[in-house]
Amino acid sequence: MSDSTNRPASAVPVDAQRIEDALSLLAPRWTTWTTQTLAQHNAPMRVREVASRLPFLNEQLVGKRLAQMHTDGLVIRANDHFHAPYQLSASAAELTPVHRALASWSQQHLALGQLPDAERVEDAVRRLSLRHATALIQLLDSRGPMRLAHVSEAVALKAPYTWQRLAFLQRDGLVTRTGPRRGDPYVLTEAGAALGPVHAAVQQWSNPLAPKDPVREPAAAATRTHDAVDLRSEGARTAAALRRTPAASAMFFSHADQPQPRVPSMVTALSAPSRTR
Repeated sequence: MSDSTNRPASAVPVDAQRIEDALSLLAPRWTTWTTQTLAQHNAPMRVREVASRLPFLNEQLVGKRLAQMHTDGLVIRANDHFHAPYQLSASAAELTPVHRALASWSQQHLALGQLPDAERVEDAVRRLSLRHATALIQLLDSRGPMRLAHVSEAVALKAPYTWQRLAFLQRDGLVTRTGPRRGDPYVLTEAGAALGPVHAAVQQWSNPLAPKDPVREPAAAATRTHDAVDLRSEGARTAAALRRTPAASAMFFSHADQPQPRVPSMVTALSAPSRTR
């Protein structure tokens, strides 16, 4: 349970919608691995070159991921030729502070065992990119324990939908209840209360990408079909495969060319890219 007298997430005012929009760009599976591979190489790379650095992914999957990242503005290419190489966009090249904040939070607050930092980042983003997660976390952080009806009223969402969002946050270890009864208030866990540096890093990175006043109506749940994915099964399978790889590096990729973490091809079979946009 979080300490109501010391809630880091409230230290920096945040724009929940802006953070959600930014996290949605980073959430698709293998985006972090691909981004850090390009950052390490620090030069344009063709699809097959990126795939050769990520032996647990096939070239077709890497091509699809890069194409989506191109659409999302995370990578650019010299021209529209099918075989033109990719490189990080100016905004994606500034993702290091975000990745470090996510990995640090994961290391300190999630019991995932020995994982490469890129995998920790992907796991953390999947937990935090749930629609309305940032708004709910910020609400509980600022007000402390709240009952479902009060949470629903504060975020202007219907109670069943709010309950579903809170259930996902409970599953991911960010929210809990103050007691065992159905009507007991919700409160942030220690992990949820420690998200201040993560939110600050994501918001700082996203500022050049988003309008200054991005006030919008909440989108329908159906627009984010990945919300219903059972992250525990996918994450557990991938984590197990990575833990069984002794050579997998736990360090961040740097801009200097260094050996890539080697992960067996079984990861592809065990952890398919399940998130749709």
